[in-house]
Amino acid sequence: MNQPLAYVHPGAKIAKNVVIDPFTTIHNNVIIGEGTWIGSNVTIMEGARIGKNCNIFPGAVISAVPQDLKFDDEDTLTIIGNNVTIRECVTINRGTTDRMKTVIGDNCLIMAYCHIAHDCIVGNNCIFSNNSTLAGHINVGDYVVLAGMTAVHQFCSIGNHAFVTGGSLVRKDVPPFVKAGREPLSYVGINSVGLRRRGFSTEKIREIQDIYRVLYQKNYNNTQASEIIEAEWEATPERDEIIQFIKNSHRGIMKGYFKSN
Repeated sequence: MNQPLAYVHPGAKIAKNVVIDPFTTIHNNVIIGEGTWIGSNVTIMEGARIGKNCNIFPGAVISAVPQDLKFDDEDTLTIIGNNVTIRECVTINRGTTDRMKTVIGDNCLIMAYCHIAHDCIVGNNCIFSNNSTLAGHINVGDYVVLAGMTAVHQFCSIGNHAFVTGGSLVRKDVPPFVKAGREPLSYVGINSVGLRRRGFSTEKIREIQDIYRVLYQKNYNNTQASEIIEAEWEATPERDEIIQFIKNSHRGIMKGYFKSN
């Protein structure tokens, strides 16, 4: 850690085996866990809480004040879990009084030039490809993949195991287990490849697929579809997760894809 060409504020709490490369700046009120590597020209600002065995590449700016005109220098946080890789020039802003924190879970890969705004809550094992952008107050579940140049509208939610194709504009909530694509963003199937990789059985994948056929291909509204799903499928964690996501959606879920004439 002894790097004379870096600036580390005396108030920062940094584990002894953290490696800090030259020309990095670490502000006051920062905590960094064991085994983390901080590349050159990184700026880690007040309120950062970084876990163990993370890798932060050159040019990243972590825990900068929110780009929100209502922010008044409140004492808020950016919390980053363990085993997180943050690539070049990523920006992650700390929270506002809405949630008081921005959170990135464990084992995430945030690729170059991504931006994660204030008050976002990101789950574990997520991959955000290059230039993906999250506006403020967004919820992202576990095992979510955002392909390159995806932009997510503020206050949206993306469910567990969802996959969003590159260049997408996410204006509505994306339910769990699905693939989302096209413009406007639409349901294009379930994320069967990702689910198989994570140990879901063929029978479980078929169950999820059948549930989404009712929701997206039978011309029911969301309330009708939810009632049919609850009545015709036995309670399982996956069924209940889908129904609960629909019921809790504030922005409304994305639509099914209909080919224009």
